[in-house]
Amino acid sequence: MNKDIVMIVEQYDHIDGKNAYQSDIKRLTLGTPTLENNKNMTIAAQIWKEAADGELEISTELPIHQVLDLMIFLSRTLLYFREAYRLPLLYDPQKPTVERIGVQGGVLPVAVCTENPNINEDIQKFSQSLNDLGELTGERLRVLSRIFEEMGYC
Repeated sequence: MNKDIVMIVEQYDHIDGKNAYQSDIKRLTLGTPTLENNKNMTIAAQIWKEAADGELEISTELPIHQVLDLMIFLSRTLLYFREAYRLPLLYDPQKPTVERIGVQGGVLPVAVCTENPNINEDIQKFSQSLNDLGELTGERLRVLSRIFEEMGYC
């Protein structure tokens, strides 16, 4: 079970946001990828859940670059919603693209999903949910910011 794991967070279920102490996610790990579709990567992040027999098994595995891409996507989304209240629908239907972020010689196009037939209602709920989660996300973002500063990225 621990083969190829280098870094580990045990008892993640104790701090899993609003699921704390009730979460089925028990540990987070970093190490050599185990899933076949990630074998060409050198490092992956794994999320472990408890199986019916009580053993831990990998539930999800993401290459490190995808974890970072998700953080970029989430961070840009959080920044967008700080100012979205200025727009009547929380977005501009004529310009749904929030930003095109250059990554790896291409772009990560962050946009409001105007293909969603319920986008006007869903974006309102989403914005409210971001506000409701402000304490949980804010604390984690402050920790990330501190770590990035220590790494010399800020």
